[in-house]
This record gives sequence, structure tokens and C-alpha cells, in this order.
Amino acid sequence: MLGPDDVARAAELLRAGELVAFPTETVYGLGADARNGKAVAAVFEAKGRPHFNPLICHFPDAEAACAEVVADDRARALAERFWPGPLTLVLPRRPECDVDLLAGAGLDTLAVRVPGHPLALALLRAAGMPVVGPSANRSGQVSPTTAQHVLDGLGGRIAAVLDGGPCEVGVESTVLHLAAGGAALLRPGGVPAEAIEAVIGPVARPLPLSAAEKTRTLRSPGMMLSHYAPSLPVRLNATEAAPEEALLAFGPALPGAGAVWQMSEARDLKEAAARLFAGLRWLDAEGGRRGLARIAVMPVPMEGLGAAINDRLERAAAPR
Repeated sequence: MLGPDDVARAAELLRAGELVAFPTETVYGLGADARNGKAVAAVFEAKGRPHFNPLICHFPDAEAACAEVVADDRARALAERFWPGPLTLVLPRRPECDVDLLAGAGLDTLAVRVPGHPLALALLRAAGMPVVGPSANRSGQVSPTTAQHVLDGLGGRIAAVLDGGPCEVGVESTVLHLAAGGAALLRPGGVPAEAIEAVIGPVARPLPLSAAEKTRTLRSPGMMLSHYAPSLPVRLNATEAAPEEALLAFGPALPGAGAVWQMSEARDLKEAAARLFAGLRWLDAEGGRRGLARIAVMPVPMEGLGAAINDRLERAAAPR
């Protein structure tokens, strides 16, 4: 585990083609040199991630990101408003783009963002390269919001973890595809769609993924149907809880559950987002230890960050 004073060492490892997990404001990312095909392949290997699911490339500033993609006026306006921050833009690759094609699953687009965490930005500046950074966990498992979560899932598979403390936002970035025909929300996340629309106008909302779409090449990270999944089955919109259930609570907890994790007793969506993945991890482990049958999840409203929370929960509950 590396501390905040070890940024230069972490950057050196990235330049050597090693994998280094690093903190962002959303979740911990599994970093690798985006220009190095072997390093990118090592990310897929470490995560056990399907190669048709593209990776997000992280940059220290908008200028560096726009050197790899074609950014129109909408993209630049969004970058000025939300970067650094939890917004990923899917934009056309430039012909001279240095990012390895494997990072974008062979698509003609690239997912780019400037993270809003000082340690992540320091690492990106020190590394001097675009860095892919999918969530630093085994594919399909709960995303990590602390350095210990990373070690729990990827210990022995990566070179180092740069410890920046708990993540502030707690759910992944919003992913927005900007094309000539309009803007489409591919994944709800840390920036609500309403805030994006205030800058660029109407944004098309995503349609639910069918089981057949699970095997297609995806335009965006985080769009697998069964994703962010704990080992225990997940039951959504619970209005009562049973002794054989672990409860993920939002607001005053339902009585009767065998174990309880509170996302936010005050029904604060920002607090709930920050505690979501840690709660799923804890309930999965504690429920397994106690022999509980499933995780029951209390309803969360769809407004603001609630859309991102529900997106994660629906994927966690999907058949697998």
C-alpha cells in the first residue's frame, strides 16, 4: 500500500507497465498506461472483465483529454462546468489518438474524464500519460470505495494501491455519449442528468439492457446487465424484512432483518451514494457469515443521485 507521499513511485510503476489502483472522487480505479496494450490487457485479466466492455481513460486536464478525442462545443462546455469531476464523455477518437484500441474495445470512440480527486490528478500529472481506470475490483463484484476494498479483491494481482482514503461520491461517473445526432446518457452517475441538461439541453435517457445485449460490444463502461453483484441474491423495493434477510436501509430501517446496513437514515442521497458499495460488501460478507438467504433493499427515489444508486442496485439484482 502506497501513501499520499508515494505518488512518484506509483507513477514509476505505471510507466513500467504495472497496475496501480488509485483513488478518485467516485470509486477506486485500477490504473494502467492506456497506451500500452499489454498493460491494458493486464487490467482485463486482473478484473476478469469482458473485453467488449470499454475502459474510461483518465487525464489531468481537459486539454490533455481533448488531444485524444474530438471535442465539440458541447463537450468543451461540459468539461468547463464539470471537470475535474464525476462526468465521463464518450467522444470520437482522433486519428492520431495514442490510446491502445483495446482500451476502447475497438470502437471509434473513447470514454474520457478528468477525475476530481487531488491524489488522482497528482498521479496523472506525474505519470505523463492517459491512464485507464475501471473500478479496482473483480468484474461484476461490488466496486471499491476504500484502499482496503481494493486489496480484498485484487490483492496479489496488482503492483500497488495508492491510498487516498474513502471516496467522497461513492458511485461511478456519469457517462454521456455526444454524437452529431444528439446526446445520450449511457450510465447514470455522480453528475445528475438534470445538471447536464442545464448546460447542453435535452439528453436521451438509457433503455434497459436485455439479456441478449450482455454479449454485444458496449458503447460505455458499466453497462453489463449483471454488474456490481454481491454473492447473495438481491431483492429490490423491500417494504418489509425477514430474519433470513440482510437489509440495505434507506431511511428508518425496517424491523426484523438478520443484519442491517444503513445507507442514510436521513434519506440523504449523497450520503447513500457514498455508502452504497461499502454496504453491499458488508451485507454480503455478514450475511454469508450468518447464513442469511438474501439482501433486501429499501426503495430509493429516482431523483438526482438516486438514479445512479438504482442503476447499480438493478444490476446487482439482475439474474446471473
